Amino acid sequence: MLLHGHEVSGYYSRSCKSAKEAAAFTQTKFYESLACIVEDSDTLFVTVPDDAIGNIWDDMRNLPIKNKNICHCSGLISSIAFFHAEKYGAYVYSVHPLYAISDKYHSYTELSKAYFAIEGSAEHLHMMQQLFESMGNTVILLSAQQKSLYHAAAVMVSNQMLALAEVGIGLLVQCGFSREDAKTALYPLMTGNLLKLAHMDTAEILTGPIERNDVETVKKHLVALPQAEKELYIMLSQKLIEIAQTKHPDQDYTNMKKEICI
Repeated sequence: MLLHGHEVSGYYSRSCKSAKEAAAFTQTKFYESLACIVEDSDTLFVTVPDDAIGNIWDDMRNLPIKNKNICHCSGLISSIAFFHAEKYGAYVYSVHPLYAISDKYHSYTELSKAYFAIEGSAEHLHMMQQLFESMGNTVILLSAQQKSLYHAAAVMVSNQMLALAEVGIGLLVQCGFSREDAKTALYPLMTGNLLKLAHMDTAEILTGPIERNDVETVKKHLVALPQAEKELYIMLSQKLIEIAQTKHPDQDYTNMKKEICI
């Protein structure tokens, strides 16, 4: 199978069923052994849970991998997971899409919009960069030391955004909304700001009582909120004050800062 001019060999998995399904879906080859797919490929992607990367490497490093590119797709772990790769003559990389892949049969249709973060061996690093750029992706090159901070950023705006949505849903339910109505009501509010983020900075998008320096409204919020939600509100509001100050550098937020403290 050709993908943007690149030949895709196929799939191997310790679960024959999943490898056969992937091969059938992509019209590529099903491999019965790791050795066979390694032999047929110049670049291999290890797409397993983080804690399984080491086990796969234990098997792979005993195969003829000289001059091959070996990649994993962990957001957190660096290419160092393929330890002593230089001893085996392999080039190793971590290749991570900034995208939440939740459906193996449909998520790929949106993947061209995702940024990819890549780090690893210097020898073929720009070749790996060009591979993904040829498929329409923007690529950012990282160092191994930056992976944890990079992954934390991704988790905060992806997974923790859902936690924030859950807080909002719960508060509206306390106001008498059904859960479904709360989700439906909050959706345009959240997506409206996210869509603006594509072409505007956070300071330009920011509205609300913090941006207006409306201390009295914030006081009423703090009185109404349960303790756990109040602490979250305060922590997020402290960051909003920073954003608001960049939008209104002549505005005095001293009283707001005094109110928003833990």
